[in-house]
This record gives sequence, structure tokens and C-alpha cells, in this order.
Amino acid sequence: MRFARYTPLAIAAVSAALLAPALAHADTRSANRILDAPTLSVPGGRYQKALSVTLKSERGTVVRYTLDGTTPTHKSRRYVPGKPLLIRKDTNVTAAAFDGQQAGPAVSYGYLIRGAEQPVAEIVVMSDVHTGSHADGDARHQSFFDTIGSIFPKPDAILSNGDMINDNGDGRGADHKAVAEIFQANLDRKRMTDTQLLVSNGNHDAGLAAIRAAYPREWFPDNGGGYYESNINGVHLFTVNTETYNSDTAQRTWLKGRLAEITADPARCNEPVLVQGHRPAPGTVMDGQQASNPLLTQDLAAFPQAVYFSGHSHLNVNDERSIAQKDFTAVNDGSMSYVEVDHGYQTVTDTGLANRFEATTAQALFVEVYKDRTEIARVNMAADKHDIYQGGVWSANPLPPYASAGTLSGPTWTVRLKGSTSQEIKNNFRYTAAARNTVAPAFTSRTPLKAVTAAGGDTALRIQQATDDQMVHHYDVDITDRATGTKVLSTKVLSEYYFMPRPNTLDIPVPTGAADASYSARVIAVDAYGNTSPAASLSFGR
Repeated sequence: MRFARYTPLAIAAVSAALLAPALAHADTRSANRILDAPTLSVPGGRYQKALSVTLKSERGTVVRYTLDGTTPTHKSRRYVPGKPLLIRKDTNVTAAAFDGQQAGPAVSYGYLIRGAEQPVAEIVVMSDVHTGSHADGDARHQSFFDTIGSIFPKPDAILSNGDMINDNGDGRGADHKAVAEIFQANLDRKRMTDTQLLVSNGNHDAGLAAIRAAYPREWFPDNGGGYYESNINGVHLFTVNTETYNSDTAQRTWLKGRLAEITADPARCNEPVLVQGHRPAPGTVMDGQQASNPLLTQDLAAFPQAVYFSGHSHLNVNDERSIAQKDFTAVNDGSMSYVEVDHGYQTVTDTGLANRFEATTAQALFVEVYKDRTEIARVNMAADKHDIYQGGVWSANPLPPYASAGTLSGPTWTVRLKGSTSQEIKNNFRYTAAARNTVAPAFTSRTPLKAVTAAGGDTALRIQQATDDQMVHHYDVDITDRATGTKVLSTKVLSEYYFMPRPNTLDIPVPTGAADASYSARVIAVDAYGNTSPAASLSFGR
């Protein structure tokens, strides 16, 4: 890793660049008109009942919208004035004004719909802040805490699960002081006076002494080994030190002993016990990527009540592999600085295809513990489309305002602990390897592929994005010179599912060949579990 009031849940998500295909076909009558984003009658946020939301745009335009996080086009559903949208479940509403086929900027609001039941505890889980100073942290975290406050105005706890700073053995431990000041200033500003802030030790945190020196004792109340126990409105939380867990016999004995004591009480058999640790445990989330401490997996296996939150990998929470259940529940908590994807893919940038496994999206989890379940909402703190390299320079932390702050990065996960024995509870897990999704993506357009002229005059292969019941992860793209049979391009291109709103099309640059060359393209959509669509094909060129 490099460094690494009830306000609206979703700030307007403006992404005019994603509407370029529609703008390219604007009719001449309105080509010069500048359109405003529509307004929505209800701000994004967490609500305890269904909502009626009206959409409004300037005179002479129509509003088109989507409910799946994609960018509206002139073919999207048209909003009928006077007929509000009824929002009954967690939803991203994305809308844009249209004058003919000319589109204005899109705006996205995220809505979390809950019932009247009050949770036992509201907890924010985040990690990998990677802040080194007030200069790079003040504005970002003011936006982040505004988003937190829009969902949980007074959270019971905020967990910062390791890597608050970006020490690489280069003596940056004092940077923790800036993080402590930034966090405290925002807790005060948002009047979160009773919110517990609880941190864990990460591999970029410069050691336990640096953490203890910078933060209030109540934020890191360890007794020497970097691990400790907390109580959040009766919900047990254990913070483990994953930098030493495998070799720390005392820590292992403490964790197993306390978990055994708590779960031995029949009255607590079906209550979650939360555990936070910076590094993922092997054999759990994201197919075990960047995991360590196999003894942690072994020790938690006896306790199906355990819900283990981890960071470190920066892997995004859009991906359904970010939750895994076998003997216990493991959850990836994303990253507050930048997210990653599996390695080995390319993305479309302003300068063409590039190898990328990072994106500037920042994400966190919003956890609600109820008497009979735990609900985990996935939220974008910032998901604007932005290349993480600007002019070849690493640019992971663009400053606010973020057009996408507070939008939802996936459906809420619900963890239930049903059964009177440990094995019965495990048998009722739903996020297991055996229950992995097997639905394949599909191209819904009759012509999902098209040859277009790119900005520089070169040819590009435009992919009309496929759909999936969860998400399309990437596309296998092969372009062959028909005359020679030579593949001029064979790659895997990410669908950009981690941005909000998501683009409807991807333009894949075709390598420059002979002026009279003729090509055949073959594209397959692939989801996070490897399910594949039928191939889409196109012949183009001279």
C-alpha cells in the first residue's frame, strides 16, 4: 500500500463526463444550452418509513432517472411530474435533465430505508485513513464526518481500524497527532460528544508507542500489547493487534478466553461479538487476498457469534466477496483513502488503457446492531470518477467537495445468528462459499459493441455495459486483425463499478494499425465470482 441537523446522505453526484455519449448526439437546436441538475424533494439519508420523492428540472426539459446507480441516458425512464417516486428500500436515485438528447449533469441521492425499530448500537467502521497532516486531512475529513453525521447523527462508536498514518519505517509516528486533532475537531463540530472512537494498530502506524503518545487513552485503551476490550451499549467489541497476533500467545489466550466466557451464556448465544483487526484473516473476505494471521482464523472458528472487521487491503466494499461466512462472519471495511481491486486488470483513462488496481473512491461501513440481527450498510464517502494518476503523478486523495459523498456502494448485508448451538448457527449462515451467486451477466442492448472515433481521431471499441444481479466486474476484450489473424488487443478491462454514478459505456482504444485494416472484436462480461455472459461480437474497419 502506498500511503497510503440531519444532512443529506448523498451530496449531488455530478458527472457530466459520463454523459459524453449522449452529448455527442445532441440535436442542434439545444447543443449550446447549459442544463442544470434536477432537484429532488427529499434529501438522501436514513429514514424509518417509505418515501415519496419528486423530481424537478428547469422549464423546457424532462427528467430521466435510474435506480441502479447508472448514469441516465435519453432512453432511461422519464419522470412524470406529479407522480412521485415511492422509495421503499435502500436505493440510489440518479437523475439528469434532458433537452431532446442533450443531457445535463447527473445527481445521485442514496436512501437508507429502515423501520421504526431502534438499533441497540450504531457503529461506523472505517480503516486506512492514511493522513499525514492537516493540509491533506482537514478538508477531506470534514466531508467524511458530514457524511457520517448524515447517516448516524450521533453514532455510538467510530472504529478506525488501523493505518491512520502512512509510516513506512521512515519516522512518521508524530503524524498521529494531526489525525487525533482532526478527528477530535470533527467530533466536536458534529457534537458527537458521547461517541466512542476506538482505533487499532496497522502496519503503517509506526508502532504502539506512537499511537499511545498521540491519542486519548480512551481511544486506545490497551494494556501493553495493542489489544483491548470495549463495550458499546452492551455490544462487546474486541480490538486485536494483527501485527503480532500469530506470535502473541497472551493475546490469543485473552481473546479465546473472553469469547468463550461471553458465548457460554445461553442468553448471549445469538448475540454478535464484534472484533476489529487491521489485517484480513486467511480464508475469509475477498478470497483471502492480502490476508495474514492464520491462527486468528483458527481461534475465531469456534465462535460463530464473532463478526470480524478488517481493512489493510484497501479492497473495495462494492464486491460481494467483501463478506464471508464459514465458521464466523468476516467483513472487509474498505478504505478511507483509496480503494483497490484485484490485480491484473486495466482501466480506461484519458490517455488510453492503463494497468490499474487502485481508484480514488473512499468507503466505510455503517453497522446497526439489533436484538435479532446486524445490518451492515456500505457507503461511499467519495466515489467521483478521477484517475488516481494525474499526469503520471500519484493522486489518491482529491479534495472535496465530493459529488458522490454518501451514496450507497451496495445492498445492505444482514447477519443473523439463528440456532441454539454453534453448529446450528453456522448452518444458517447465508454468505457462504456454497451460496455464492451463479447468475451470469448479460448484454441487454441489441448492439452492445460499436466502433467509434475517439477524441484524437483514432478508433475505439465502445462497449454498452452489461447488467448483472450484483455487479459486472470486468470485460474480457479481444480484438483481432481479420487479415492476419493476429490479436491486436487481448485484455481485461474493469467496468468502473466503484464510481458513482457508473458509466454506461466504455471506450476501448484500438491499437493503431494499417489504414485499411479490418478487425473483429469479442467481448465477454464477467462478474466478481467469475460468471460469464455470452460473447458479444463485432466486425469493423475497412
